[in-house]
Amino acid sequence: MTTTVDDDLWSAIGDPTRRRLLDLLLSEGRGTATSLSEHLPVTRQAVAKHLAVLDRAGLVHGRPEGREKQFHVDEAQLARAVAQLTEVGNTWDARLRRIKRIAETIERNR
Repeated sequence: MTTTVDDDLWSAIGDPTRRRLLDLLLSEGRGTATSLSEHLPVTRQAVAKHLAVLDRAGLVHGRPEGREKQFHVDEAQLARAVAQLTEVGNTWDARLRRIKRIAETIERNR
């Protein structure tokens, strides 16, 4: 692989609640911990903690607005994650093709 896989990025994306938060932010354009928690079966405090993880990974950014922060997705960082996932997928596809060829060769030689 030529792209360096960012473990912090993938750890952040690995959680289903955080993926749902990203989906919500992408569809709504922005949101606060309070507004986002209305769409999830978790507390506002849990959403705030998940947003902090996404923020540390650079996937979202928040700016103070009144008593809360408005969060939005960093589309460049999300595109980086998609590129990494695509490359990992391509690498595994190539590995599986090699395994298949080896298994077919073994089968033919029986």
